[in-house]
Amino acid sequence: MPVYEAPVRDMQFLLHDVLKLQNYSNLPGFADADRDTIDAVLEESGKWHRDVLAPLNRVGDIEGAQRNDDGTVTTPTGFKAAYDQFCETGFGSLAMDPNYGGQGMPTTLAIAISEMTSSANQAFGMYPGLSAGAWRAIHAAASDEQKEKYLPKMTSGEWTGTMNLTEPQCGTDLGLIRTKAVPNGDGTFKISGQKIWISAGEHDMSDNIIHLVLARIEGAPEGIKGISLFIVPKFMVNDDGSLGERNNVSCGGLEEKMGIHGNATCVMNYDEATGFLVGEENKGMRAMFVMMNEARLGVGLQGYAAAEVAMQNAAAFARDRLQSRSVKGAQAPEKPADPIIVHPDVRRMLMDTRAFVEGARALTFWAALHEDMSHKSPDEATRQKSSDYMALLTPVIKAFMTDKGSKGANDSLQVFGGSGYCEEWGMSQFVRDVRIALIYEGTNGIQALDLVGRKLMAEGGRYWQTYFAEIDQWCADNKGQNDVLDGYIDGLLKAKAELQDATQWLGMNAMADFDQAGAASHDYLTLFGLVAIGHMWLMMTKEAQERIGDGDPFYANKLVTAQYFFERVLIESSMHLAKVKTGTSTMMKLEAEAF
Repeated sequence: MPVYEAPVRDMQFLLHDVLKLQNYSNLPGFADADRDTIDAVLEESGKWHRDVLAPLNRVGDIEGAQRNDDGTVTTPTGFKAAYDQFCETGFGSLAMDPNYGGQGMPTTLAIAISEMTSSANQAFGMYPGLSAGAWRAIHAAASDEQKEKYLPKMTSGEWTGTMNLTEPQCGTDLGLIRTKAVPNGDGTFKISGQKIWISAGEHDMSDNIIHLVLARIEGAPEGIKGISLFIVPKFMVNDDGSLGERNNVSCGGLEEKMGIHGNATCVMNYDEATGFLVGEENKGMRAMFVMMNEARLGVGLQGYAAAEVAMQNAAAFARDRLQSRSVKGAQAPEKPADPIIVHPDVRRMLMDTRAFVEGARALTFWAALHEDMSHKSPDEATRQKSSDYMALLTPVIKAFMTDKGSKGANDSLQVFGGSGYCEEWGMSQFVRDVRIALIYEGTNGIQALDLVGRKLMAEGGRYWQTYFAEIDQWCADNKGQNDVLDGYIDGLLKAKAELQDATQWLGMNAMADFDQAGAASHDYLTLFGLVAIGHMWLMMTKEAQERIGDGDPFYANKLVTAQYFFERVLIESSMHLAKVKTGTSTMMKLEAEAF
């Protein structure tokens, strides 16, 4: 059975040394997140995820969620007990508003716990993960009365939440939604329709499920301009907060999926269920995007979290598995063969994954800090800049990290050879589970189109111009410290120049032919991801260099991984620029019938 050990030391390095959370103690919630508190939370969370949650990952894969004859759903053995512990420890409420029972800690700390949950048990993590997204949407867009009614028990975990967007006839194109909302005359609505692929739509782990449902009020405009958002609770909530009668919402079936078997992916039927409008009529997409953006960051995290746990198991296997001799001669002459970790191709797969995971973790934590700053900084310009960065980087984090995370999980399975293909080793589960991350919350192709078609153009290009300028400034401020760092800075500036070249090429060509944007979008996003992670590797290199004299091998290992990234990974930027500039010349040439 696979094992998991939370990368607490790397998380501490990022939070304390790279991001320096101690410098933000003047902001709400940060004063309570001192070094000792952060370390205690990370260490206790790491133990719980290793000892309690990770062993249930295989159980969830084998048993799956089961729909009962009465439409209820039973989660795999041990899931409910683990969820109760998860709530009791407060892991899920770390960054939630204290006004509703949350701890008010930085999102930057909470994201570390989310990574542990996803690595230990991705299917389980989707239950509190979806609930946190629903919590955010209600917190951002609902009335004070609705917040008071739903948020306290969603904060405690007694109630969970979902997002209901997709229907049989529409996924990404939400303007095609048919679920309808009919006014009852008392401020409530009758919600009727069917939603599909609803993660955690029905289960036995909480007392109530608060569904957020997109629907169209009769007479509303066509397309997304006529979509409203509704709260539709599984059980009605009385004025005193107690649960009332069952609402007319039910699970019509569970999807048979490639992976994440432990999560209940439901067909949800709404039969004149009572719903409560969130915000204004026909403004539902604005509120739902709060939840969707939250979910996209969480999905990006799932990508590198899967690669992390897969890599841990692959490295352990590679150190023990004896197979052939090193091409340089016997490295373990006392044994019948050498451990496969001596072979360069095995090292290539492990180092590719390691360089990606550590860079992706840094970028995710850095983005989470900007999420905190966008809400908590007293300076308006800082809030705006951080908000811009979040908008720009959300599609990059979602798509780049899941593309590369899936590859990391696949490479880790490859290290096992034939054993990896056999279920008893558990590696295929990581590959199967993470594969959905490239698809849900907007496919990676849609994320790439969002980046080139919307985010680059937003506010006259302010998002990317400010971000590129920040990278330039960091490089200028840190140039001349030592030859190694200088070489890495030169490498990143070259890749960033290529990214800027690609940006300008899109600006000149995409408006004349929109297919040019579509043809370039995947490679452009990948190039962007390489530069963004390269920026993080520069920051980590600087901090590791300053501390390597402490004698801690952690810093020496960090610098070796940094060297690998700059010498063997970042150089892929030139290839992606070339592919961007190739345009549609051959991509769109074949007639559809030729396929």
